[in-house]
Amino acid sequence: MKVLVLNGPNLNLLGKREPEIYGHTTLADIESMVREKAKGMAVEVEFRQSNHEGELVGWVQSARDGFSAVLLNAGAYTHTSVALRDAIAASPVPTIEVHLSNIYAREEFRHKSLIAPVCKGQISGFGAHSYVLGLEAACNLNAR
Repeated sequence: MKVLVLNGPNLNLLGKREPEIYGHTTLADIESMVREKAKGMAVEVEFRQSNHEGELVGWVQSARDGFSAVLLNAGAYTHTSVALRDAIAASPVPTIEVHLSNIYAREEFRHKSLIAPVCKGQISGFGAHSYVLGLEAACNLNAR
């Protein structure tokens, strides 16, 4: 099984950006944590990050070529990107939406996820562990 982990805008700043919300864990720390978990599950993971909406859309579209699932932290595009939503809807590869913070406990504009209706599920509010839970969910989807 192979899982594509996609990270959207500003996630490259984890560990520096708003540590009171996102903590001090970096994206590299999260990648290491997920890779370690994946190794024990015999799962291959590939990590990517972009601040560009079109690049994320392209990666979702290309996931059909060899990936069993996509874990997606779309960052701010969660609440704004119809293009990303449409790419997920058109993909035969299940996508799991992941967030570090609980988006429903934050500003009201973050309460609406445009991508949630076309994702298999959503995990939010568990910090870096949200990614590990997402990986487990992806494996459970593919075990059915």
